[in-house]
Amino acid sequence: MRIVFMGTPDFAVPALHALVFAGHTIVAVYCQPPRPAGRGQSVRKCPVHAAADALGIEVRTPARLRTDPVAQADFAALASDVAVVAAYGLILPQVMLDAPRLGCSNIHASLLPRWRGAGPIQAAILAGDAETGVTIMQMEAGLDTGPMLLREAVGITGVTTAASLHDVLAEVGGRLIVRALAEVPVPVPQPAEGVTYAPKLEREDGRLDWSQDAAALDRRVRAFDPWPGTFTVLDGAILKVLAAVAADGAGAPGTVLDGVLTVACGAGALRLTRVQAPGRAAMDAAAFLRGRAVGVGTVLG
Repeated sequence: MRIVFMGTPDFAVPALHALVFAGHTIVAVYCQPPRPAGRGQSVRKCPVHAAADALGIEVRTPARLRTDPVAQADFAALASDVAVVAAYGLILPQVMLDAPRLGCSNIHASLLPRWRGAGPIQAAILAGDAETGVTIMQMEAGLDTGPMLLREAVGITGVTTAASLHDVLAEVGGRLIVRALAEVPVPVPQPAEGVTYAPKLEREDGRLDWSQDAAALDRRVRAFDPWPGTFTVLDGAILKVLAAVAADGAGAPGTVLDGVLTVACGAGALRLTRVQAPGRAAMDAAAFLRGRAVGVGTVLG
């Protein structure tokens, strides 16, 4: 098939590779424009852009689509059979949804209709779901509301992080989109019940609220690894919490209970196992405590 591929982050790269490996013709790749990133704020191409360059595929990076008739016309001129969309980052107007012969198919990282929206991987872990997965759906104007073509479930355990789940789901997405294009399954409308939404995350969402129970905070640390990350405040400075585990203990929420960074929660306690202080490298808690004393009774904010 002649395919337009539209994606931006690492999540979309396995799908691009899978489509190429399956023998499809990628007539163009659309992704977000290069942007400043890192400490030096050097302009960098997104992961899909870099992958497409390596494959020798034309890359287009329009800043907007809904109000750009030239970009819409250029898209239609590609005369594609289908557009495959995976975490692209721009909303496609109806004229573009209708342009490919078979419409547009989306690779969504949840078992729809649960966790429509921008942060489905984090939301599933945060909610304590036992499983999530990937849904291939036909795109329509609503937010992740289109009929489903294929779904595959993936389990979530007590040690699953967003980073590890992301990688599994990305590979599943690549495999499923190839199947969907080969099998052309009958679209199935999404159920009206069970709809939930996963909003876009902000950095402040990563602040640990010690009044919550330990299990919820453990899930938050895992759900927000690596983005947006979790943190607390120690002596007026941000302390990033990179890994933690629920533990026994009780006390006023936010209070350090022992010499190994076990912190009281609203119920139970959370032991911080890997942290990062401002201007310092990430390290395990034992190494952190060798360089900085945190006394029992210290209150984290």
